Amino acid sequence: MIFIFFKPLDIKKQEFIDVPLLDIDKFTMYEFDTKGLQTVMIGKRTLRYSDRYTVEDIDFTDHSKDFIANMKADEGLYKGDIVDLKGNVVYYREDGLSFESPTLLYNTKTAIATTDDNFTASQGTSTMNGHTLIYNAKITKIISKNVLINYKLKEKK
Repeated sequence: MIFIFFKPLDIKKQEFIDVPLLDIDKFTMYEFDTKGLQTVMIGKRTLRYSDRYTVEDIDFTDHSKDFIANMKADEGLYKGDIVDLKGNVVYYREDGLSFESPTLLYNTKTAIATTDDNFTASQGTSTMNGHTLIYNAKITKIISKNVLINYKLKEKK
C-alpha cells in the first residue's frame, strides 16, 4: 500500500574508473632511492592517479644516471618509467646538448629520448634539424631521419 503513494527512489549506480587521488597546485616532487636524489619534478598543477601523474608546465630533471638531464614542456604524463611530454618541449643535458620538439617520450630507466616530430638540436655552435629523433643519453648516440647538420669546426690559432 505504501508504494501507491510513495515511489521508491531509483538510484543509478555509477562506476568511477579513473578518479584522481590528489589535485595539487604549484608543487615540487623529489624521488629518492638508496643512492640519493633520482628525479625532481616541478609543475604548475598535477593530478595524481593511482598509476600516474598528469602535470601542467612540467619541469622534469633526471639525476639517476652519471649526468643530469632536464626536460620542460607545456604538459606531461609521468607513468612508471616513462615521461611523455607535449607542447614546446625543451631537453637539456649538462654537457650542453639540447633539442626542441613538439613532443618527447623519455624512458628514465634506459635514458632514451624519442620523438616522431621535427626537432632542432644544438651543442655549442653546431646545430641539427631533422625528423624522428632517438637519443640514447647513456652512450650519447643520436639516430634521426632527414637531417640537416651545421657543424662548426674549431679554428687553429
